[in-house]
Amino acid sequence: MAGDTQEVPLLELESVIGFNGHVFSGLRVHPDKEYLVYPLGCTVILKSLAHGKQQFLQGHTNNVSCIAVSKSGKYIASGQVTFMGFKADIIIWDYSKREIYARMQLHKAKVEDLAFSPNDKYLVSLGGQDDGSIVVWNIETKEAICGSPASAHSAGHCHTIQYSNQSDNIFVSAGNSTLRVWELDLPNRKVRPTECQTGQLKRIVKCIEIPEDDSFFYCGTTSGDLLKVNLQTKLLSSCGPTKLKFIKGVNSLKVLKTGDVLVGSGDGNFSLCSGAFKVIKQVQLEGGVTSIALRGEGHQLFAGTESAQIYRFSYADFKEELITTSHDSAVNDVAFPFACSELFATCSQGSIRVWHTDTSKELLRIKVPNMTCNALEFMRDGRSIISAWNDGNIRVFTPESGRLSLIIQNAHSMGVSAIAGTTDCSRILSGGGEGQVRMWQIHQGTHRLIETMKEHKATVTCIKIKSNNKECVTASSDGACIIWDLVRFVRNQMVLANTLFRTVCYHPEEYQIITSGTDRKIGYWEVFDGSAIRELEGSLSGSINGMHISQDGNHFVTGGDEKLVKVWGYAEGEVTHVGIGHSGNITSVRVCPNSRNIISSSADGAILRWRYPHPS
Repeated sequence: MAGDTQEVPLLELESVIGFNGHVFSGLRVHPDKEYLVYPLGCTVILKSLAHGKQQFLQGHTNNVSCIAVSKSGKYIASGQVTFMGFKADIIIWDYSKREIYARMQLHKAKVEDLAFSPNDKYLVSLGGQDDGSIVVWNIETKEAICGSPASAHSAGHCHTIQYSNQSDNIFVSAGNSTLRVWELDLPNRKVRPTECQTGQLKRIVKCIEIPEDDSFFYCGTTSGDLLKVNLQTKLLSSCGPTKLKFIKGVNSLKVLKTGDVLVGSGDGNFSLCSGAFKVIKQVQLEGGVTSIALRGEGHQLFAGTESAQIYRFSYADFKEELITTSHDSAVNDVAFPFACSELFATCSQGSIRVWHTDTSKELLRIKVPNMTCNALEFMRDGRSIISAWNDGNIRVFTPESGRLSLIIQNAHSMGVSAIAGTTDCSRILSGGGEGQVRMWQIHQGTHRLIETMKEHKATVTCIKIKSNNKECVTASSDGACIIWDLVRFVRNQMVLANTLFRTVCYHPEEYQIITSGTDRKIGYWEVFDGSAIRELEGSLSGSINGMHISQDGNHFVTGGDEKLVKVWGYAEGEVTHVGIGHSGNITSVRVCPNSRNIISSSADGAILRWRYPHPS
């Protein structure tokens, strides 16, 4: 059944939280001034600036590495990375139809950068360091016109390309001690480079910006200064600032109509400079600035940073406004409060975040620097968030303010990997990397260890507690699921399988459990005697990492390394719906308590909200 995904109806994707801030110049504003264009995993997202609605361009097989938008706005081009020895795709999208116009392959392993010619005639593409070539494509015929090595053998890798604004035949490339102006000779199908003379100056260029009149161009370098080069004579005219350089290098540049230059640097500084490189205004953002985009003539500016945040500025007051936030590393767990679907919490490296379900707005961020949160849960009364951390501590936070109300130091020796709270909110069960399961009594800022249960030989991956608090089930990567008696703290039953169990769920009526893990099977088991009831083939490739049963017990949802969200009928054991949209391995899935949405999270930092197809 798992193979017949073609005939199964698709889940409706409602919204995506996520932005890949590590793609240089990945954030663009479409020339129609209506949409932001940015990458997330293998998807290119178009987000309406007016009402925040999202549309998705899906067609890449691996992460998007660069984005370009044509001057007229008719086309969007995106390039991707792929595995060594394979060719990486370039896709040109028809903007009005929101579909693929052309798919082109020549570069090995990675497409580093793309640029459209000013009249939409040509697209020039730059391959990554394993490829090192520049190719000019004819957009109308969808064919390559010509190609050439991007830099001389004596120079380093090329990092970026930019087309001139007036001529379809001139573009500029730059990188590690290479700076060239290229001329396209169409009758002979050749591109001819001219080296720009920079004298004694040796620089690694990260970005190029060419003003409207094409008289000269700016280059931003990793040394934190700007080069100004004459496009006609190919000579370096000036370099600056000489004293106060931009820290961690210049990542992105934009020239305004006034002649002033916007500079985004690696330490998160967003600056407005005069043409003589003097800083006029400066704002500090979170994470290194990797993209700057102008809306219209530049009256509104957008900046994207490495910490996956998008900021909006107005040119007049130059004040930053945070408009989009998301996780910049793998999301490990998702949790809803009891009987509340308005908000949910997610956790990743360094932070726990609480989101508003309908608007995807971030309501709260709890930061614990340099630590990774492996699992979290809301206590039944909604007064605390309990969380499991890789430094071996259990931390309890208040959900409104994010204040740390309790910390259990050294709860487990190899990090806390799973956590659950009892329904009376007085006890916490935790599982650790060493395989122990521990029960803690908590009371107004104090805690004590009640019991340690040692049976598992490897990491405890999931804990679920029965509603009467007298029994729980733990899954572990040693191939065992154990059903524990929480009154006598002994093992009731043990389920063994040749797999690393990732997740386990109680059926709402609590007489059965379902498990899944790395063997791609979904197992149904009797709680009473631990006997196997049935086994389903859960996925075609990769482990199943997340699973959740709906409140009525009629359906359950799974997600894993196959990157598909699947909705199953519990009794039939058949897939009813499939959700395609994740580009990283799915780490966790949850059906919200009112059975309207499914929230799924993945290892690329994305959180997706789907419409649940079987409303109660």
